[in-house]
Amino acid sequence: MTETASLDLAQFVRDVPDFPKPGIVFKDITPLLLNPAAFEAAIDRMADEFRDKDIDVVATAEARGFLLAAPLAMKLQKGLVPIRKPGKLPYETHSHSYDLEYGSDTLEMHVDGIESGQNVLVVDDLLATGGTIGACCQMIEKCNANIAACAFLINLTFLRGAEKLSRYPIFSVIDYS
Repeated sequence: MTETASLDLAQFVRDVPDFPKPGIVFKDITPLLLNPAAFEAAIDRMADEFRDKDIDVVATAEARGFLLAAPLAMKLQKGLVPIRKPGKLPYETHSHSYDLEYGSDTLEMHVDGIESGQNVLVVDDLLATGGTIGACCQMIEKCNANIAACAFLINLTFLRGAEKLSRYPIFSVIDYS
């Protein structure tokens, strides 16, 4: 067992009360990102879960998802498809609007980012209500691609986002109940 394999990654996640609004306890992954061993362990645990799975490409929503999906895609030797807020991508896009825990939002991805029939691993830093990743999955499915799984650093199980995504395999490194 390597030193990073035994790390308790939850100790590197900071609770920030009342952010972004009163009553919310924000799970801040900045301390994990600041610790190279913890950051590497988080990416390794995700890569170990998906290394032998049939995945063609990794997709992720901005912004914190980029921090995990990019190194994960490199470890898996797969391409990376960024999913962004409107107006941030320079080419023709698919678009999807959705509701989330703090209001509503819209996401876009390039129309040629994911090909029909590809198996896609969708990655984000945190699963709360499932709105953001649900929107990503809907766009990906409009491309006639398959959702191989959804992967998260953190799953806030008490918000039941996994129920919204129950059609897909879900993996998380850290669960909070």
